[in-house]
Amino acid sequence: MLQFQTVQTKQKSLQSKAYAERTMRIDVVTLFPEMFRSFLDGSLLGVAQKAGLLDIRFSNIRDFGIGPHRQVDDRPYGGGPGMLLMPGPVVDCVESLLTEGDCFDTTDTSNSIAMLTPSGRPLTQQIVEDFASKQRIILLCGRYEGFDQRICDTLKPELISVGNYVLSGGEVAAMVIIDAVARLIPGVLGDSLSAVDDSFSGTDRLIEGPQYTRPREYRGLRVPEVLLTGDHQRIADWHKTQAIDATHNQTNYCNDK
Repeated sequence: MLQFQTVQTKQKSLQSKAYAERTMRIDVVTLFPEMFRSFLDGSLLGVAQKAGLLDIRFSNIRDFGIGPHRQVDDRPYGGGPGMLLMPGPVVDCVESLLTEGDCFDTTDTSNSIAMLTPSGRPLTQQIVEDFASKQRIILLCGRYEGFDQRICDTLKPELISVGNYVLSGGEVAAMVIIDAVARLIPGVLGDSLSAVDDSFSGTDRLIEGPQYTRPREYRGLRVPEVLLTGDHQRIADWHKTQAIDATHNQTNYCNDK
């Protein structure tokens, strides 16, 4: 496993939750595990898995379906369009993970179950940081018209939304969480300070301001002179001012990631 070294005071503040040197496990409960293949094989996530920093596993709800056709959904009582995920297959799938040899302790605060649903709490960087401090998380991906309420009542997951809009399923939302969480695992990013300077990170939760690279001038647009001075304090003050402006005045900078 890669070694994590704290190199600056600013970095220490991000790591105040003491992310230990460990492999973080993420279980994804889904009907479509194949959707994740190219997403996980490429870029940083693939490297993180090969380095032993991240262990991502999939459980197919269909494997716990009912009857010869492995049914997982049915019409809602009281009428209405579409189909709902039935409680039995989803709960059985999750409980099979909770009783594995490397047991998921539901009373342990280092573990978490998250249900991805438009009715959940909006995902924020603070929630991402909390997930990243866990030893293991389970992500429940919905489909069709959503989950039977008894799934929520039985498993008591955290309800998380990635925005006020509706997707075809929770898989894309799970990818958002996996990517955001992976960035915070020590050793995943090539530059350990990259996550520290991201938008919404740190105690101020500011949006990142404008950034510039070569050339110094492009189509009449010049790099701000302060960035060329080499004066680290002035540059830091400028970045802070720009971040405050971006956050409070909603100035449109393209690096508001």
